[in-house]
Amino acid sequence: MPSGVPAEDRRSPAAPETEERTRDRVLSAVLQEGPVSAAELGEQLGFTPAAMRRHLDALSRQGLVEVKLVANHPAGAGRPARRYVLSHRGQTKLGNDYLDIATEALVELARAAGDEAVHAFAAKRFAAMEERYRPLVEAAGEDLAARAVALSDALTADGFVGSTREVGMNQPRAAMAAVQLCQGHCPIQDLAREFPVFCEEETQVFSRLLGVDVRRLSTLAGGGHVCTTHVPVGRQKTPQPAEKRTRIKITRQERPR
Repeated sequence: MPSGVPAEDRRSPAAPETEERTRDRVLSAVLQEGPVSAAELGEQLGFTPAAMRRHLDALSRQGLVEVKLVANHPAGAGRPARRYVLSHRGQTKLGNDYLDIATEALVELARAAGDEAVHAFAAKRFAAMEERYRPLVEAAGEDLAARAVALSDALTADGFVGSTREVGMNQPRAAMAAVQLCQGHCPIQDLAREFPVFCEEETQVFSRLLGVDVRRLSTLAGGGHVCTTHVPVGRQKTPQPAEKRTRIKITRQERPR
């Protein structure tokens, strides 16, 4: 039998694939789908349950994935389910090149020119993002949920692994309806951990693009498993011009001890 993935790992004949390549695929799937169960990953990638557990155990031993316990029921009743997410080390493996150099450069910039210079740098960086994203979001029309999806797609194209999830749509009060805009990966999360202004500027861009006040629920830089932004789609949309900057207060998330 040719070397590669063991026969018991495959549900159907396929070209041989190295263990490393297979686990890279598993890691990418956890990034895109997490928090995700082993059964869901196996179904998506075509692995048997035993094979999927073996790959996840190996990635866990390497410190690239970790288990998150989530409630099975909206009310939190019942035994929590095991879901896999990328660890900080896993996030780093998937693309934080040169961040140490960038962080050191910004530390020196702050030392030489003050924190205002770092703020100006972050604002300039995200102004360019806003300019590129605005036509894509505007093309989605006036519906806030559709605009949030368009923003998510733009983020995915830039490597942030965007996704959206509707919440509160069945609530009696329409104003409670919202979309959670999630980012499964942040290429600059170590930089943002050192300089939170990058998260602040990004949140302001989201608010201006969508035309409503948004709220950050969690960030990868703050220790969360994903970056999550709450978008209140039940409110009246009030578009803001690109040049108007509304300050968004971000609550610092307590990091795991």
